[in-house]
Amino acid sequence: MISFIICFVALIASYFIYGKYIERISCVDETRQTPAFKLQDGVDYIPMPKIKNFLVHFLNIAGLGPIFGAIQGALFGPAAFLWITLGTIFIGSVHDFFSGYMSVRNDGLTMPQIISKYLGSKIQKIMAVIIIVTGILVATTFAKGAADLLSILTNINIVFWTTLIFIYFLIATVFPIDKIIGKVYPVFGALLLIMVVMITGALILNPSYTIPEFTTQGLYLTDKSIFPYLFVTIACGAISGFHASQSPIVARCIENEKDARPVFFGSMVIEGLVALCWAAVAMAFLNGQPQLAVIYGATPSLAIHQIAQTLVGPVGLILTIIGVVICPITSGDTSLRSSRITIADELGLNHEKLISRLKTTIPLFLIAYGLTFVDFSLIWRYFAWSQLIVSTIVLYAASVYLIKKEKLYIITLIPAIFCTLIAFGYILQAPEGLRLPSMIANIISIIATAIVSALFLKKYKQD
Repeated sequence: MISFIICFVALIASYFIYGKYIERISCVDETRQTPAFKLQDGVDYIPMPKIKNFLVHFLNIAGLGPIFGAIQGALFGPAAFLWITLGTIFIGSVHDFFSGYMSVRNDGLTMPQIISKYLGSKIQKIMAVIIIVTGILVATTFAKGAADLLSILTNINIVFWTTLIFIYFLIATVFPIDKIIGKVYPVFGALLLIMVVMITGALILNPSYTIPEFTTQGLYLTDKSIFPYLFVTIACGAISGFHASQSPIVARCIENEKDARPVFFGSMVIEGLVALCWAAVAMAFLNGQPQLAVIYGATPSLAIHQIAQTLVGPVGLILTIIGVVICPITSGDTSLRSSRITIADELGLNHEKLISRLKTTIPLFLIAYGLTFVDFSLIWRYFAWSQLIVSTIVLYAASVYLIKKEKLYIITLIPAIFCTLIAFGYILQAPEGLRLPSMIANIISIIATAIVSALFLKKYKQD
């Protein structure tokens, strides 16, 4: 319990201390006109209040990520607490702030356009493809996870629920942001937070359960090594490139640059708290039980349903539906929305008319729907890998931004280097990668990361 409390308090404190510092060195200008007013179009560029932007962005980035990933990460024991806390504070929140803030500063451009400005056009197209693919994978995994639980709850075929969810995806992706997303997302975002508070509180108040400490032995229930698998398993809730694809959606609705810290940095801190709570709940509730040992390669929906019903009784069913059905569905549609606006930016398309939005969205819709028939665990691993690549590139771009501003760029460069190390390590030894022995893979990863870091500094510190 003490380890959990320390991490919980550290996350909250980071918003007021480190978040304030990040805001100060980023050169926030309260008098500068934001894209929401400058480019207002009634579809994607629409001014919205700070609290609404915060709840919309939080729900966009949360979904199943900090729930499924944290429960799967519980297999690594209390080490997950440390990664969630340090990852959120020094990597995830910094990444989210700059991905959102750079978009606000650049007329709400999507990440490939921003990458082109700070890292050059050579990597722009690659980044665009990765973000579009990531958006498709998110829609697929989140829809499949929600449909799986709905099928369990209702005994209705999963294909029916998947189809229904994707029909909603199509509608929400093409509608103006303030018509559906701006109206209902803040409500669901608040409900997701209430769900986490109730379940965690019920666990803490029940003497039958004990949240483990860092020193607890016997909770390491997987044959996977902490490096790099823990860092990829718990992505949302520590660091996720998916967030960078979502940032421009809200960056186009920010009314004042001063809102960047609460909306982007703050949302990531809250997501870290959600992941921390779910990791603690999974460790305490499923400690040593076979269910926890098998969820690494399966959909954790059933475990979440069991936890909610046991800890909070009849209310658990409602909370489960909200947290593991509605919320991921709302993240799924914004993932397709981010893919839509990325394609529009790359091809110079005007999406003010509905027909033009449909022409871009329908192919994305069909691809994502088709992927729901592929094994969930495989989709999830490819999603985790792709978002890691995106976050790494975004952090390098943020470093260039700070170098040009003559600010302390190591606050983004060190996280970028660490993510580079994880990316190399995972690609070299993962089952869907090169499958090299861990020692050889780690040595190569260190050498490759050192080379990338040296080349980056040589190029951009001399410009």
